[in-house]
Amino acid sequence: MIDIPKNKKIILFDGICNLCNDVVLKVIKYDKKNIFLFSSLQSKIGKEITDHLGIDISKIDSIILYEPDISYDIKSTAALKILQDFSGIWNLFSILLLLPEGFRNLIYDYIAKNRYKWFGKKEKCMIPSSELKEKFLD
Repeated sequence: MIDIPKNKKIILFDGICNLCNDVVLKVIKYDKKNIFLFSSLQSKIGKEITDHLGIDISKIDSIILYEPDISYDIKSTAALKILQDFSGIWNLFSILLLLPEGFRNLIYDYIAKNRYKWFGKKEKCMIPSSELKEKFLD
C-alpha cells in the first residue's frame, strides 16, 4: 500500500466520467484547507486503495472518500462528507446526512446511472495540469 499522509483525505473518482472530473475540479477550487488528494478508480493507486479496503468497484458505481486509518464512505455519504469540509453555503448541505442513507442513495444512484448519457465520458482518465499535479496521487 502506498504511503498516504495522515492529514489528508483521498477522493477516488471515475476518471473517465466528465461529471466526475468536473466535480474534482470544483473540489480542488473550494478545498481552501488543502485537505483532499485525488486518484481515479481506474489508476494503479486507485486499485491498490480499493483492494486494501476490500471494495469491488465493479459492484459499486460510486465516489469513495477514504480517510486513511479512520474510515471510508461511498455514494451520497461520501459526497456530503466532502462538502462538510468546505465553508459557507456548501457546509449547509451536510444537513442532508439526516435523511436516511437509502433514500439519499436512490437519488445518487439515479444520477450515477445516467452520468455518461447526460455528461459524456472521456476515452482516457484526465491528466492534471502541472499546477494541479500535487493534488493527485498518480
